[in-house]
Amino acid sequence: MDQEKFGNLIKKIRKDNNLTQKEFADKYNVTYQAVSKWENGKNMPDSLLIKKICDDFNLKIEDLFNGEVKKKSYVPIMIVLGLIVFFIWGLVIIRCIDSSYEFKTITTSCERFNISGSLAYNTKKATIYISNIEYCGGDNREMYSSISCTLYEEDIELFKKIDSYVYEGSPITLEKFLKDVKFKVDDYDSICKDRNIHALYIDIIAKDDKDRAKKYRVDLEVEGSCKK
Repeated sequence: MDQEKFGNLIKKIRKDNNLTQKEFADKYNVTYQAVSKWENGKNMPDSLLIKKICDDFNLKIEDLFNGEVKKKSYVPIMIVLGLIVFFIWGLVIIRCIDSSYEFKTITTSCERFNISGSLAYNTKKATIYISNIEYCGGDNREMYSSISCTLYEEDIELFKKIDSYVYEGSPITLEKFLKDVKFKVDDYDSICKDRNIHALYIDIIAKDDKDRAKKYRVDLEVEGSCKK
Protein backbone atom coordinates (compact mmCIF):
# COMPACT_ATOMS: atom_id res chain seq x y z
CA MET A 1 0.00 0.00 0.00
CA ASP A 2 1.25 3.50 -0.94
CA GLN A 3 0.37 5.71 2.01
CA GLU A 4 1.01 8.86 -0.04
CA LYS A 5 -1.60 7.76 -2.60
CA PHE A 6 -3.95 6.92 0.27
CA GLY A 7 -3.54 10.48 1.57
CA ASN A 8 -4.06 12.01 -1.86
CA LEU A 9 -7.30 10.09 -2.27
CA ILE A 10 -8.54 11.29 1.13
CA LYS A 11 -7.77 14.87 0.06
CA LYS A 12 -9.55 14.38 -3.28
CA ILE A 13 -12.63 12.95 -1.55
CA ARG A 14 -12.72 15.89 0.83
CA LYS A 15 -12.32 18.53 -1.89
CA ASP A 16 -14.76 16.84 -4.27
CA ASN A 17 -17.35 17.11 -1.51
CA ASN A 18 -16.48 20.77 -0.78
CA LEU A 19 -15.32 20.07 2.75
CA THR A 20 -12.58 21.90 4.62
CA GLN A 21 -10.14 19.89 6.71
CA LYS A 22 -12.01 21.04 9.82
CA GLU A 23 -15.39 20.03 8.40
CA PHE A 24 -14.03 16.65 7.40
CA ALA A 25 -12.43 16.27 10.84
CA ASP A 26 -15.69 17.20 12.62
CA LYS A 27 -17.53 14.58 10.57
CA TYR A 28 -15.33 11.86 12.09
CA ASN A 29 -14.74 13.42 15.53
CA VAL A 30 -11.02 13.97 15.02
CA THR A 31 -8.83 17.09 14.84
CA TYR A 32 -8.05 18.87 11.60
CA GLN A 33 -4.38 18.13 12.35
CA ALA A 34 -5.20 14.41 12.15
CA VAL A 35 -6.83 14.93 8.74
CA SER A 36 -3.76 16.88 7.60
CA LYS A 37 -1.52 13.94 8.60
CA TRP A 38 -3.77 11.52 6.67
CA GLU A 39 -3.58 13.68 3.56
CA ASN A 40 0.19 14.09 3.81
CA GLY A 41 0.73 10.34 4.14
CA LYS A 42 2.12 10.63 7.67
CA ASN A 43 -0.59 8.60 9.38
CA MET A 44 -3.82 6.74 8.70
CA PRO A 45 -7.32 6.65 10.21
CA ASP A 46 -8.02 3.71 12.47
CA SER A 47 -9.84 0.71 11.04
CA LEU A 48 -13.33 1.82 12.12
CA LEU A 49 -12.89 5.23 10.49
CA ILE A 50 -11.58 3.64 7.29
CA LYS A 51 -14.74 1.56 7.05
CA LYS A 52 -16.96 4.56 7.79
CA ILE A 53 -15.21 6.72 5.17
CA CYS A 54 -15.74 3.98 2.59
CA ASP A 55 -19.42 3.69 3.53
CA ASP A 56 -19.97 7.47 3.52
CA PHE A 57 -18.35 8.06 0.13
CA ASN A 58 -19.34 4.79 -1.57
CA LEU A 59 -15.78 3.48 -1.91
CA LYS A 60 -14.39 -0.01 -1.94
CA ILE A 61 -11.83 -0.89 0.72
CA GLU A 62 -9.42 -1.90 -2.05
CA ASP A 63 -9.77 1.52 -3.71
CA LEU A 64 -8.86 3.34 -0.51
CA PHE A 65 -5.92 1.05 0.25
CA ASN A 66 -4.65 1.38 -3.34
CA GLY A 67 -5.11 5.15 -3.31
CA GLU A 68 -7.24 5.31 -6.44
CA VAL A 69 -10.76 4.62 -7.58
CA LYS A 70 -10.84 2.24 -10.48
CA LYS A 71 -12.67 3.67 -13.45
CA LYS A 72 -15.85 1.95 -14.38
CA SER A 73 -16.43 1.00 -17.97
CA TYR A 74 -19.73 1.91 -19.58
CA VAL A 75 -21.70 0.36 -22.44
CA PRO A 76 -24.50 1.87 -24.54
CA ILE A 77 -27.75 2.42 -22.66
CA MET A 78 -29.72 -0.01 -24.81
CA ILE A 79 -27.32 -2.83 -23.97
CA VAL A 80 -27.57 -1.94 -20.32
CA LEU A 81 -31.35 -2.11 -20.47
CA GLY A 82 -31.18 -5.45 -22.24
CA LEU A 83 -28.76 -7.03 -19.77
CA ILE A 84 -29.77 -5.41 -16.50
CA VAL A 85 -31.93 -8.35 -15.44
CA PHE A 86 -28.99 -10.73 -15.82
CA PHE A 87 -26.50 -8.53 -14.02
CA ILE A 88 -28.55 -7.12 -11.16
CA TRP A 89 -27.97 -10.08 -8.86
CA GLY A 90 -24.27 -10.10 -9.65
CA LEU A 91 -24.03 -6.43 -8.68
CA VAL A 92 -25.84 -7.12 -5.44
CA ILE A 93 -23.46 -9.99 -4.64
CA ILE A 94 -20.41 -7.85 -5.40
CA ARG A 95 -21.73 -5.13 -3.13
CA CYS A 96 -22.28 -7.65 -0.37
CA ILE A 97 -18.74 -8.97 -0.77
CA ASP A 98 -17.27 -5.47 -0.56
CA SER A 99 -19.19 -4.74 2.63
CA SER A 100 -18.43 -8.11 4.17
CA TYR A 101 -15.06 -7.00 5.49
CA GLU A 102 -14.67 -6.70 9.23
CA PHE A 103 -11.88 -4.70 10.85
CA LYS A 104 -9.75 -5.15 13.93
CA THR A 105 -7.38 -2.51 15.23
CA ILE A 106 -3.74 -3.49 15.79
CA THR A 107 -1.91 -1.64 18.59
CA THR A 108 0.81 -2.25 21.16
CA SER A 109 1.09 -1.66 24.88
CA CYS A 110 4.90 -1.63 24.72
CA GLU A 111 6.27 1.49 26.42
CA ARG A 112 9.12 1.90 23.93
CA PHE A 113 7.09 1.73 20.71
CA ASN A 114 3.87 3.22 19.41
CA ILE A 115 2.33 1.08 16.66
CA SER A 116 -0.97 1.40 14.81
CA GLY A 117 -2.50 -0.73 12.10
CA SER A 118 -5.49 -2.82 11.16
CA LEU A 119 -6.60 -6.29 10.16
CA ALA A 120 -9.29 -6.46 7.44
CA TYR A 121 -10.91 -9.85 6.95
CA ASN A 122 -13.89 -11.80 5.73
CA THR A 123 -14.58 -15.52 5.38
CA LYS A 124 -12.17 -15.86 2.43
CA LYS A 125 -9.13 -13.75 3.16
CA ALA A 126 -7.42 -11.46 5.64
CA THR A 127 -5.08 -8.51 5.15
CA ILE A 128 -2.72 -7.03 7.71
CA TYR A 129 -1.71 -3.40 7.36
CA ILE A 130 0.63 -1.69 9.84
CA SER A 131 1.16 1.92 8.88
CA ASN A 132 2.88 3.55 11.80
CA ILE A 133 5.79 2.38 13.98
CA GLU A 134 7.36 4.99 16.25
CA TYR A 135 10.15 4.62 18.78
CA CYS A 136 9.18 6.45 21.96
CA GLY A 137 11.68 4.99 24.41
CA GLY A 138 13.57 8.22 24.98
CA ASP A 139 16.21 10.21 23.14
CA ASN A 140 18.06 7.43 21.30
CA ARG A 141 20.62 8.98 18.93
CA GLU A 142 22.65 5.82 18.39
CA MET A 143 23.54 5.15 14.76
CA TYR A 144 23.04 1.74 13.18
CA SER A 145 24.32 0.43 9.87
CA SER A 146 22.05 -2.63 9.80
CA ILE A 147 18.45 -2.83 11.05
CA SER A 148 15.81 -5.49 10.50
CA CYS A 149 12.14 -5.23 11.42
CA THR A 150 10.25 -8.52 11.10
CA LEU A 151 6.59 -9.36 11.64
CA TYR A 152 6.01 -12.79 13.19
CA GLU A 153 3.06 -14.97 14.14
CA GLU A 154 3.41 -17.10 17.25
CA ASP A 155 1.24 -20.16 17.85
CA ILE A 156 2.12 -22.12 20.99
CA GLU A 157 5.81 -22.91 20.31
CA LEU A 158 5.77 -22.27 16.56
CA PHE A 159 7.08 -19.01 15.10
CA LYS A 160 6.21 -18.01 11.55
CA LYS A 161 7.85 -15.14 9.69
CA ILE A 162 5.15 -13.13 7.89
CA ASP A 163 7.04 -10.16 6.44
CA SER A 164 10.32 -8.34 6.94
CA TYR A 165 11.85 -4.93 6.27
CA VAL A 166 15.67 -4.77 6.23
CA TYR A 167 18.05 -1.81 5.98
CA GLU A 168 21.81 -1.91 5.31
CA GLY A 169 23.75 1.21 4.41
CA SER A 170 24.89 4.51 5.86
CA PRO A 171 24.35 4.67 9.64
CA ILE A 172 20.94 5.96 10.66
CA THR A 173 18.97 6.20 13.89
CA LEU A 174 16.30 3.68 14.79
CA GLU A 175 13.69 6.44 14.77
CA LYS A 176 14.51 7.46 11.20
CA PHE A 177 14.52 3.84 10.00
CA LEU A 178 11.09 3.13 11.47
CA LYS A 179 9.50 6.09 9.68
CA ASP A 180 9.81 4.17 6.40
CA VAL A 181 8.64 0.80 7.71
CA LYS A 182 5.21 -0.32 6.56
CA PHE A 183 3.71 -3.80 6.52
CA LYS A 184 0.95 -4.77 4.08
CA VAL A 185 0.29 -8.50 3.97
CA ASP A 186 -2.39 -9.69 1.54
CA ASP A 187 -3.88 -13.17 1.80
CA TYR A 188 -2.69 -13.56 5.38
CA ASP A 189 -3.35 -17.24 6.00
CA SER A 190 -4.68 -16.92 9.54
CA ILE A 191 -8.20 -16.37 8.29
CA CYS A 192 -10.39 -15.15 11.14
CA LYS A 193 -12.88 -17.95 11.40
CA ASP A 194 -14.47 -18.96 14.70
CA ARG A 195 -11.27 -18.56 16.69
CA ASN A 196 -8.92 -16.00 18.12
CA ILE A 197 -6.06 -14.61 16.06
CA HIS A 198 -2.69 -16.11 16.74
CA ALA A 199 -0.28 -13.84 18.61
CA LEU A 200 1.51 -11.30 16.41
CA TYR A 201 4.72 -9.54 17.31
CA ILE A 202 7.45 -7.46 15.70
CA ASP A 203 11.13 -8.32 16.19
CA ILE A 204 13.63 -5.47 15.73
CA ILE A 205 17.39 -6.03 15.57
CA ALA A 206 19.68 -3.00 15.20
CA LYS A 207 23.48 -3.37 14.71
CA ASP A 208 26.14 -0.69 14.77
CA ASP A 209 29.32 -0.66 12.66
CA LYS A 210 31.05 -2.82 15.29
CA ASP A 211 28.35 -5.47 14.98
CA ARG A 212 26.98 -4.74 18.45
CA ALA A 213 23.27 -5.46 18.44
CA LYS A 214 20.20 -4.21 20.24
CA LYS A 215 17.09 -6.37 20.10
CA TYR A 216 13.48 -5.50 20.76
CA ARG A 217 10.37 -7.68 20.78
CA VAL A 218 7.15 -5.72 20.42
CA ASP A 219 3.99 -7.71 21.12
CA LEU A 220 0.94 -6.58 19.13
CA GLU A 221 -2.59 -6.47 20.42
CA VAL A 222 -5.46 -7.18 18.03
CA GLU A 223 -8.84 -5.85 19.09
CA GLY A 224 -11.03 -8.71 20.31
CA SER A 225 -11.35 -12.00 18.48
CA CYS A 226 -12.18 -12.76 14.86
CA LYS A 227 -15.47 -14.57 15.20
CA LYS A 228 -17.86 -14.30 12.30
